[in-house]
Amino acid sequence: MTKILLIRHATTDAVGKSLSGRHPGVHLNNDGKVQAEALAKRLSKLNIAAIYCSPLERAIETAIPIAALQNLTCNVDEHFQEIDFGNWTNKPFEALENDEIFRRFNTFRSGTRIPGGEMMQEAQSRMVQGLEKLAVKHPASYVAVVSHSDMIKAAIAFYTGIHLDLMQRLEIQPASLSIIDVYPDFASLQLLNHCGNL
Repeated sequence: MTKILLIRHATTDAVGKSLSGRHPGVHLNNDGKVQAEALAKRLSKLNIAAIYCSPLERAIETAIPIAALQNLTCNVDEHFQEIDFGNWTNKPFEALENDEIFRRFNTFRSGTRIPGGEMMQEAQSRMVQGLEKLAVKHPASYVAVVSHSDMIKAAIAFYTGIHLDLMQRLEIQPASLSIIDVYPDFASLQLLNHCGNL
């Protein structure tokens, strides 16, 4: 069994305001830096074998304090990259409110392609493939993965049997921790959206 620690990147100025997606140059703000340091301290008592993260700056900046306290190198992995939001990338949520396709995407995730971007199923498949590889590579270990809200929701939906159209019922806050135990033929959600002390 591999205990996978799914971590959402800490806060940026764009959280709740715009759809950053894969737009470059989105860094942690001051609150986010404090969150990342606090998260690293919360995890310091765990013997983490490896840490992986999305290639985006906000994920790397969240992973670095964890890696430092664990004496690990942060491994950037494209499997844990944010969804490709295509034409919606870096748009304010206000600008998307009246977009019919955006509304459909948020109610019918399983069947709506983002204009110029990914299907949610494609993003979920990518994320799960990455996690499954880690489970094989790091058996009987704690493995940390720093990714993005919807990617973590999609992974949890897969392992718990939640339909993609219902994944928005899950809440994944910045710098939160969710834990999934992954066995060769079974998985179990142990923690969801945890932001306090372990």
